[in-house]
Amino acid sequence: MDIQNWVHILFRSLGAVVMLFVLTRILGKKQISQLTFFEYVTGIALGEIAGFLSTDVENSYLHGIVALSVWFFIPFLGELVTLRSKTLREWFEGKGTVLIKEGKVLEDNLKKERYTADELLEQLRTKSVFRVADVEFATLEASGELSVLLKKENQPLTPAMLGIKVAPEEEPQTVIMDGNILDEPLAAMGLNRGWLHTELEKQGFLLENVFLGQVDAAHQLYLDLYDDQVQVPEPQTKAVLMATLKKCGADLELFALSVENNEARRMYGNCANAMNAVIRDMTPLLER
Repeated sequence: MDIQNWVHILFRSLGAVVMLFVLTRILGKKQISQLTFFEYVTGIALGEIAGFLSTDVENSYLHGIVALSVWFFIPFLGELVTLRSKTLREWFEGKGTVLIKEGKVLEDNLKKERYTADELLEQLRTKSVFRVADVEFATLEASGELSVLLKKENQPLTPAMLGIKVAPEEEPQTVIMDGNILDEPLAAMGLNRGWLHTELEKQGFLLENVFLGQVDAAHQLYLDLYDDQVQVPEPQTKAVLMATLKKCGADLELFALSVENNEARRMYGNCANAMNAVIRDMTPLLER
């Protein structure tokens, strides 16, 4: 093979890679993460055509582009149509099959899906479920994923079940990565480099020694260092604030007990009650 053919294959391959990348991006993330059977076949076909398009120098490049376009437009139009029709969506993508109901395995549905008991138990174990009797409902989705709902008595305990209020969780922002400061997430938290350098100094670490740094909603900085032998102390901002509030409440109660003036005693008592109410409201935010 002469140099001209090598160059020809190089440019054909580059073109195929670019087209394949663009087409798969248009088809969406679902093409990668949750493949149905039809999408699986489409992905294989697009890859095969792109491969032939790269190396089959004897055939027309335009013919390959046409074939690639057909395998792109049919799934793409199919997705647009199935968005509007539940019937077509079930026909193209399939629908879920119930495999377990009220702790009982539905053997007929297992046979229908050609699913063995070993495969069912394996899927349950990936969901941290080791007893079929603990399952209220389990469905094999069209994507092949097993969705499991545990019986009420076997579900994990949550603060809502105990009537405990908790604060909403906000996404922590990564402000340091590979020893470099990321200004955009830092600004999104309303912070700047000066604040970050101050926090690093408080914890006694240099920026170049930090592999990863994240800031939570309470502006607490969590660090992961390159040297895993070094222990990084946990941020104490919330704990210090809670301790300060409790100390203020205790001081007010002490003042209420120690003063002789009735009006002052009443004022300190009211302030202590108000502080205790603040502590109760802040507890879900500061103790989690």
